[in-house]
Amino acid sequence: MKRILLAGLALAMCFGMLTGCVTSGEGDEYGGGSAALDEKTLNIYTALEDEQVSEYLADFKEKYPDVTVNITRDSTGIITAKLLAEKDNPQADVVWGLSAASLLVLDGEGMLQPYAPEGVDRILPEFKDTENPPKWVGIDAWETAFLVNKEVLASHNVTKIPESYEDLLDPQYKGLIAMSNPASSGTGTLTVNGVLTLYGEEKGWEYLDKLHENVAVYLHSGSAPAKNTATGEYGIGVSFGYRCIKSAQEMGDNGVVVFPKEGSGWDVEANCLIKKPEGEKEIAKTFLSWAIEDDRMAQYATNYPIVATGIGDSIPEGYEKNPVDQLIKNVDLKWCAENRDRILTEWTNRYDGKSAAE
Repeated sequence: MKRILLAGLALAMCFGMLTGCVTSGEGDEYGGGSAALDEKTLNIYTALEDEQVSEYLADFKEKYPDVTVNITRDSTGIITAKLLAEKDNPQADVVWGLSAASLLVLDGEGMLQPYAPEGVDRILPEFKDTENPPKWVGIDAWETAFLVNKEVLASHNVTKIPESYEDLLDPQYKGLIAMSNPASSGTGTLTVNGVLTLYGEEKGWEYLDKLHENVAVYLHSGSAPAKNTATGEYGIGVSFGYRCIKSAQEMGDNGVVVFPKEGSGWDVEANCLIKKPEGEKEIAKTFLSWAIEDDRMAQYATNYPIVATGIGDSIPEGYEKNPVDQLIKNVDLKWCAENRDRILTEWTNRYDGKSAAE
């Protein structure tokens, strides 16, 4: 079964045409960098969930207690925009757990320094840049899911649980749906890209027009639709698997997680070394190697069923039993990166009137 799933993953992601770059330069041992660089301070930009950052990072802090780790954490779109704004004066040393589609955008701006972390040969080809050394290396994949609050639906005399994208168009859900804004959220972006892939662009925009009629609000993070649905603000939150599952666990029988039957939009969470005029820190290279160690992969696998070394030995509770089959097969992350500005401009022109205040 594990071999079958891995083969399916390779097929899905080969269709996805993951391309980009990671650089070379095997780093010296920690402490071997330029004396002009502050090797005791590490600036990390990330879109990982808050609790994941603290959970994962505990080991690094234990191993490198003399290093001050500064975390800048926000939604994918906001982190991407911040990195682009800082292009001429980069503040981040490394990016950890940002969407591969976003890293391809940064790469197009010449912002990524190729680097091959120790152990990168263990990473599946579909999870890393095709150049050698690569410019980015993935850690896991995440996908569209819905969280349903049965009590909220019942209060509006609705008992039907949506099972698909098409179900979300049912007029009985009008005003009950919260979704992520793709201009600020990677989850919103992968969901919109998934829809455009699934239906084709023309019919995809037609679908999103119809969905817009039922959406109450577009929120500025991937997790917010699930979190706010869990607290009773909305009946359905279009979010991502990990957050929907965690929120549903807090809700008991009232929360239902749905992976749409047509398939989920998806992306890869990935890491990279940011190119700096003064050169890159050795501690940054050390971090990138640490971030793909076997122990890290085991940690990622407690939250996501598909990680960069393959399918975990046990799929976390709440996910589909065949997680690769749940992914929309022909999502092309390179196309998503190349068309990012055009898609987001079109989406904003059509739907931004329902976006939450920032």
